[in-house]
Amino acid sequence: MAILKFRVYFEEDDSVYRDIAIRPTQNFYDLHEAILRAYDFDNKHKATFYRSNDHWERGREITLEVYEKSYKVPPLEMKNTSVGSEIRIPNQKFIYHYDFNKNWSFMVELINVAKDENPKITYPSTIRTEGIAPSQYGTKGLLGDKFVDVEEKYDLSKTAEGFTQEGEEEEKDDFDFGGNGTADEGTVAGPEEEAI
Repeated sequence: MAILKFRVYFEEDDSVYRDIAIRPTQNFYDLHEAILRAYDFDNKHKATFYRSNDHWERGREITLEVYEKSYKVPPLEMKNTSVGSEIRIPNQKFIYHYDFNKNWSFMVELINVAKDENPKITYPSTIRTEGIAPSQYGTKGLLGDKFVDVEEKYDLSKTAEGFTQEGEEEEKDDFDFGGNGTADEGTVAGPEEEAI
């Protein structure tokens, strides 16, 4: 059986992408879950695909569920639509939106069709990873709840002693003649003792 290989780009940075291999008989719900796994996102939010063209314009929608809005053309449902049935051109593109509040957007492009599947791989499968994935919930999600405690423990808004608001050292009137960070008491360099 043929295997479809899709490159899934993060919309904000096309150097961040995941390559996902999937059977054409598997459905868009399988592809949806594979994308979330590839980017380490949870599966708690709404999602939708749009069939697209070379200009990344939205076409027919393929939804996780039928949402309450009016449609010119009724959407297809992910669980009832095989990926292969929506391939119209050799480099078929889809737009994938996840979590309509955060509005994560990914560009999905067919980059290869393999003749045979690999018996060692369970499809769908992430077969290549490039770039650091964005954190789904920001820094807190990346570092955990303990990071918040660190922020509260140290008041980072106050300036440290000896530093200005911009983080540069304040100028001081101390002289450093001995090389140890302090001026020798009672020693002042006269004009005849100029440094060479």
